[in-house]
Amino acid sequence: MVLPSNYSKICSDLIFGLKEREKEIISRRFGLNGLNRETLESIGQGFGICRERVRQIQKVGILKIKPKLSQYQKVFQSFLEYFKKFGNLRKEENVLAELGGKNWKNEVYFLLTLQKPFQRLGERNDDFYSLWTTDLNSFELAKKVIDSLYLQLQKIGRPIRFDELNPGVILGGSSLKKEVLLSFLEISKKIQKNPEGLYGLKDWPEINPRGIKDKAYLVFKKVGNPLHFREVTNLIENAHLQTVHNELIKDSRFVLVGRGIYALSEWGYYPGQVKEVILKILKESEKPLKKEEILEKVLSQRLVKENTILLNLSDKKYFLKDSLGRYRPKTEII
Repeated sequence: MVLPSNYSKICSDLIFGLKEREKEIISRRFGLNGLNRETLESIGQGFGICRERVRQIQKVGILKIKPKLSQYQKVFQSFLEYFKKFGNLRKEENVLAELGGKNWKNEVYFLLTLQKPFQRLGERNDDFYSLWTTDLNSFELAKKVIDSLYLQLQKIGRPIRFDELNPGVILGGSSLKKEVLLSFLEISKKIQKNPEGLYGLKDWPEINPRGIKDKAYLVFKKVGNPLHFREVTNLIENAHLQTVHNELIKDSRFVLVGRGIYALSEWGYYPGQVKEVILKILKESEKPLKKEEILEKVLSQRLVKENTILLNLSDKKYFLKDSLGRYRPKTEII
């Protein structure tokens, strides 16, 4: 592999001998010699010409460069070997960083544009990041793999580890290599990886949390048990106590289970006050329940004292007790 620092000399050699305007336009267009990359329009304004004329001059300059490329075939061969390792495609951000290092990204970009089979595919809506490939068939394969994994994740409904992913694609009797699958995943905007290394859909809060409510949700998921809103606030960076409390109150994913204590509804907690929880438990029961049975079930739903439950249960507007000391909702008594 050619050292990144050599790319600057190679690019200087390639543009050497061009007319001054051709050299300047190519240098500014691709950000060579420490310059920032510029648009055709921006360069045209500097020269007082239209963007199409800038494009024409750039094209003429590159045509003059083409015959010189043969002396640098080892460089382009090393690029080919790099892409082959990743299934013949790579996210642009990674290509430029890995081949060009910190200082020579623009030079790598310029070199890739000069030689076949290197092709750039620009960012595509909400589906793919910008990428480079040496084979469009690889991109078609990547799309199929990503679609397969997207459906798999939709069905599972939760983030999973990399080794749980099953693209369902076989090449020559063997599954995709790890480096290839990772490269395919990195170009996708639909499937992303969170800081814990789990893969999921981009709109899942576990993958791409949006705002305090999603960050609070992730705190509960990580801790795995009910928390006071003060504890939740302490576990979210730069969060304000009242903001967190307001979000917990408004979002149906969270259920108040005690004084300032919340849990996730997906854990099986019912929303509502203690009286409403008792009513739900009795309505779901196929028979009247004894006091002890009601206490056990309510205490699994609410972090309250037994006396609080008994006080609600004594409300004859809602509950009646039969001769055997069992309770049922009043509306069900005939």
